Amino acid sequence: MTSGVNEFAIKIATANGTGSGSANSLIMQAIFRMGIPVTGKNLFPSNIQGLPTWYEIRVNKDGYTGRTPTFDFMVALNNATYAKDVAEVKSGGYLLYDSTWPFSEELRRPDVTYIGVPLAEMCNLSFKGVRERILMKNIAYAGALAALLNIDPDIIVELTQEKYSKKQSLLESNRRAIALGFDYVKAHFDCPLPVRLEKMDATKDSILIDGNTAASLGCVFAGATVGAWYPITPSTSLMEGFTNFCRRYRVDTVTKRRKYAILQAEDELSAIGMVIGASWAGARAFTPTSGPGISLMSEFIGLAYYAEVPAVIFDVQRTGPSTGMPTRTQQGDIMMCAYASHGDTKHICLYPADPHEAFEMAVKAFDLAERYQTPVFVLSDLDIGMNDWMIPKLKWDDSYRPDRGKVLSSEELDAATSFFRYLDVDGDGVPYRTVPGVNPKGAYFTRGSGHNQYGAYTEDSDEYQEVLDRIAAKVKGSAKSVTPPAFKRKIGAKTGIVTVGGCHGACVEALDRMAAEGIVHDYMRIRGFPFDDDVREFLEMHETNYVVEQNRDGQLRSLLMLETGVSGHKLESIRYYSGLPLSAQVVISAVKEKQRRAA
Repeated sequence: MTSGVNEFAIKIATANGTGSGSANSLIMQAIFRMGIPVTGKNLFPSNIQGLPTWYEIRVNKDGYTGRTPTFDFMVALNNATYAKDVAEVKSGGYLLYDSTWPFSEELRRPDVTYIGVPLAEMCNLSFKGVRERILMKNIAYAGALAALLNIDPDIIVELTQEKYSKKQSLLESNRRAIALGFDYVKAHFDCPLPVRLEKMDATKDSILIDGNTAASLGCVFAGATVGAWYPITPSTSLMEGFTNFCRRYRVDTVTKRRKYAILQAEDELSAIGMVIGASWAGARAFTPTSGPGISLMSEFIGLAYYAEVPAVIFDVQRTGPSTGMPTRTQQGDIMMCAYASHGDTKHICLYPADPHEAFEMAVKAFDLAERYQTPVFVLSDLDIGMNDWMIPKLKWDDSYRPDRGKVLSSEELDAATSFFRYLDVDGDGVPYRTVPGVNPKGAYFTRGSGHNQYGAYTEDSDEYQEVLDRIAAKVKGSAKSVTPPAFKRKIGAKTGIVTVGGCHGACVEALDRMAAEGIVHDYMRIRGFPFDDDVREFLEMHETNYVVEQNRDGQLRSLLMLETGVSGHKLESIRYYSGLPLSAQVVISAVKEKQRRAA
């Protein structure tokens, strides 16, 4: 029989559209308020109501956030997935099901404890209306889990009060449903189970938040006032979050005038065009999208690169190619974003690992875009963007001032003998720019066609190369300004593990578990592109570097080879591209297998 105090994983299997989200959120938040580290991952379908959906909750007293492939406790409420759900329960684990209907003997395993609770029967007797009965069935299983896992009932009452205090009828229904599940389990089973919760004090300086919300808040703090987008999973909620924050914080308290512009475009091409136009006019502007959107935006991205217009693009990555599995996670856009558009282009990219970094890098992206007058990508993914993460409380330095880069004021233009938009005055590759309407002396043509350093049209080869080489030097120089890699070094390590973005949680856990076995590795997490010298130096100092990423073709490995010149034989690829978040077990198994083969 599985046992574990504050160290187990739960998976809840339901059907899409049945309202299970409220119950799952209730369970997550209650565990968090008990002071116990917890993370949640939502696996949901992309199309019609009624298809299977799962919610995974990992309770881990040490704060590990990687996904687990097997589960100590399964709540199986969708008979269409019973076989799959039973197979994912650990030996010695538990499975809760709705005993209103019999559970097939063919699906029962002798090493799993089955807990039958007549959820539908109880709700049919206690509530009126089909929809209410379906919704309250979910709340009833939350009550049953509260009894089985030792979730503090006072916290559950507190959470329902907070959510439904203005809707008395819903508050009463939820309380009754919780009591149904809780009381039935208490009367029929020994509670709590060996797999259970005990209060800790490990969350007081933390919050629960998803990456899209954190990124949208970062945009507000960065001073963004314009957002344009075309809805696409999994990035839509980033603009929804920005909209809500703007309605609260970007409205003049006296005049009630909105100090922001949010535009839902007819497609992704229009969205990035609006962002480029707003940025050219002096606003901080951005668009959130995903891989298909980046594909469509690529020509405009090239325009911003060559015309040297700031733009911030959030790519919340999902699976591809084509539509792929739009509600599953992946890191398939690494190469595309680094070199987006035709011709010779290269772009600044930032890679957050969690919502905390999504917040911080949102702010940094706007500073970099304006400092270097170029598009900047923030590459998140569905797991980071849409799932529930426990992170340290977000902090803000009130002394922060936006880095607007080389923007000439009207007074500076008056004092200047001349102004040429694409002239490198300081030798750092970054020219001066102006905001339209500030001073007639600062007027210029924004050239997406061939232009020389004075902003004039040209098809002269030397003049064209001069501008293109300067832009390349400018972007290369940004390597000193992007977020540097995160390093962890171990005494005696001859090999390294290298990763990016949302793989971080699984890699950190894998490193710790292997170190406990005496297998040590150095660690580097890439957080920005272009790469500075420290990336190449890390790769060169190890006999082998295991490059862990979530795509089929080893895109991070390819980018490292292209940009650092490090030989491919030093870079061993560990790729995981199922669409599910990465687990430590995958990393450990792959590293050990590669080491075994090399021995």
